Amino acid sequence: GAGGIVITWEMFKREFWVKYFPVDVRNRKVMEFLELKQGNMTVTEYAAKFESLSVFSPYYNTAEAEYDKCIKFESGLRPEVKHLIGFSEIRDFLTLRAEFATRMEWPRLIITRP
Repeated sequence: GAGGIVITWEMFKREFWVKYFPVDVRNRKVMEFLELKQGNMTVTEYAAKFESLSVFSPYYNTAEAEYDKCIKFESGLRPEVKHLIGFSEIRDFLTLRAEFATRMEWPRLIITRP
């Protein structure tokens, strides 16, 4: 508007993060993401947690990091899930997540908690 300040999306995001996510909280979330493993979560729960924590690690939210993001996701899966699915050649995270969810539908015991 007249005499108003134009705020870009990047400016808004930066100010939002500073105000609502102090550095120590962001750092803890980054570490939680880097150490994330499936554990007793279902693949769907693990994928949701993976995505929610990945926003705190800017590197994993770039087009250049898509390959690494897929590797990180797969490496956090339980060994029996990785064995059942096999190593995936998919290197687009949304496609990879959908593929794992689809393949996990037929062996119900893997979807449920151990």
